[in-house]
Amino acid sequence: MAEFITEQIRNLAVLGHTGAGKSTLIEALLYRAKAISQKGRVDKGTNHADFTAQEQAHRHSLEPSFLNLDFNHHHINLIDTPGLPDLFGRALLPLPGVESVLLVINAGIGIETLTHRAFEAARTQGKVVLIAINHIDGNQEKLPELVTDIQAKFGTGCLPVNLPTASLDAVVDCYLRCGNEQAGESGIESLFHSALAARDELVDTVLEEDEALMELYLEQGELLTPEQLHEPLETALRMGHLVPVCFTSAETDVGIDSLLEVITKLMPNPLEANPPQFFCGFGDAMKPVDVTPSANRHVLAHVFSVSIDPFFGRIAVIKIHQGSINIGMKLYIGEGRKPVKITHLFKLQGDKHLGVPRAVPGDIIALAKIDELEVGAVLHDSHDEDQFHLPEMKFPQPIFGLAVSPKRRGDEHKIAEVLHKLVVEDPSLSLGHSSLGSKDAEGQTVLQGQGELHLQIAMEKAHELFHVDMDTEKPAVAYRETVTTSAKIRYRHKKQSGGSGQFGEVEILVEPLPRGTGFEFVSKVVGGSVPGQYIPAVERGIKEAMLSGGLAGFPMQDIRVSLLDGKHHSVDSKEIAFVMAGKRAFIDAVSQAAPVILEPIVEMQICVAAEQVGDITGDISARRGMVCGTNAISEQKIEVSVEAPLASVDDYSTRLKSMTGGDGQFSMAFIRYEIIPEHIQNNLISELKSIA
Repeated sequence: MAEFITEQIRNLAVLGHTGAGKSTLIEALLYRAKAISQKGRVDKGTNHADFTAQEQAHRHSLEPSFLNLDFNHHHINLIDTPGLPDLFGRALLPLPGVESVLLVINAGIGIETLTHRAFEAARTQGKVVLIAINHIDGNQEKLPELVTDIQAKFGTGCLPVNLPTASLDAVVDCYLRCGNEQAGESGIESLFHSALAARDELVDTVLEEDEALMELYLEQGELLTPEQLHEPLETALRMGHLVPVCFTSAETDVGIDSLLEVITKLMPNPLEANPPQFFCGFGDAMKPVDVTPSANRHVLAHVFSVSIDPFFGRIAVIKIHQGSINIGMKLYIGEGRKPVKITHLFKLQGDKHLGVPRAVPGDIIALAKIDELEVGAVLHDSHDEDQFHLPEMKFPQPIFGLAVSPKRRGDEHKIAEVLHKLVVEDPSLSLGHSSLGSKDAEGQTVLQGQGELHLQIAMEKAHELFHVDMDTEKPAVAYRETVTTSAKIRYRHKKQSGGSGQFGEVEILVEPLPRGTGFEFVSKVVGGSVPGQYIPAVERGIKEAMLSGGLAGFPMQDIRVSLLDGKHHSVDSKEIAFVMAGKRAFIDAVSQAAPVILEPIVEMQICVAAEQVGDITGDISARRGMVCGTNAISEQKIEVSVEAPLASVDDYSTRLKSMTGGDGQFSMAFIRYEIIPEHIQNNLISELKSIA
């Protein structure tokens, strides 16, 4: 495998709704670059991105897969991601490891729910976005309207860098080779718009980033080459002022050469992109630090994907932000004092592990059999970077839960290990423990995810890959609790049983926060009434109490707790005393702060036949839902946008099949928590008491 320098590397995550053709498009790119000898097919389970038995059975990408190719002296790392809405958290996982996102849209269907979410996530994280309109063959009449729709939803800076010809057997370049004296590649007519007009729009957008070049262009009428425009172009891409749009047909290879050229010549290399924001230290001492993709500086890399295979062990995929990594090198993980030795370096090519001796800044590489590596871990070669870290990755909030238990007595430890592996691989899953709804005094282990399919796939993997079977109960709705008024409480924890006792006294103020804020702890102690070393213990006690709720046992959120005052004893005060004082003070304060139960509200996109819309809207209204709008996807199909309480639609898959004869489809995503109606809250509390 040839060795490349940082400037020659391009890293892209390929995102888009299921059916957009992401995996097929990657297959076409790999084949064109001679990285594979023949193109595989998704429908036959032979494509290189979906190589696991589970993906081949589902005929869908279920987790990120890593592939790479070399083209025109550039090295391109491509990460295929799931397109199913339930697996959107998995699709977000690779974003911290790339500079660009290739957002694929099906020309026949247009912008779908996950397309919106993917674009917003990419821009929120400062990624350059390149849009590929795929499946153009047979959809020529939809293309002009789709471009207009893209510009309306994602901004007027979404501009074509190529255009399909009238026969749809090629694309016309609008930027890299299109000049005033070369009207759209030897006069070939584009299907719509004009190549020269498209180039003018692109150049005008790019020149807004460089006043000197703008003056040269306008006042002197000088033609500008792509090389002259490169620097302001990269600025426009980084700022999101320009989003290039390409046209492709992965099935017929139309536009594939042009897309590869756009990736290598327009997409940023790791030196040109928005740099990742590393921080040093934690809490009040945390400060931002600059990281430079230089091969001569200290090594700094981070793990953004982990897979655990029963045979190969743990494979961690890392992005090298600074320095170079060689086989035999010793690196530290986070604040670990003992280094680990790098014995293997791999480039992943689907299910193949290709060994390499060295990796340079900006590249994506895999490490094997280092059990300490988890998503977010930072590797470095100097204790100067012990406390370097990236912001914690935020995933969509889990809205479905499965209570899991072993089928056979004695498998508890084995199940715990497998569940931990599932969460390590997929941080959009989470593990919890609850006694709610259980007659078992020890409570239940709850696996939470983005939807029923997300959890189903996790359970399949536990069975097929790790050979563990579990009993599961009906998905439990992830209710939460909060307070609606303020309450101030003083509580003293005092325990004496001979010898040294326990003493801790605190005064706290509990207040509600805006929905979705989470938890805030503020210390307003003055004069040392609560010594500084005990303040974290008070916070820990409060957090422990929040897990058990104050009304019905659900975890609490959207609360600010201020530690106002307290007392300590020179002999009897210790950490455990202030943990208990904080815990009891919080419980008492919540009881006086009008606690309520919050229920998750979800956004749904329901696609049905036009004649079924009335049945759907009526059913949603009966389930406490609200219809937000409708959109005609075609003459026969209507998409209905809905907001509804999750508890009312947690069985919607079965309900929709019944109403539409199996023809309807829907996607669901969490949007916010709202206070549950009082009569439903009372019923819920009564149900829980009857089970307890």
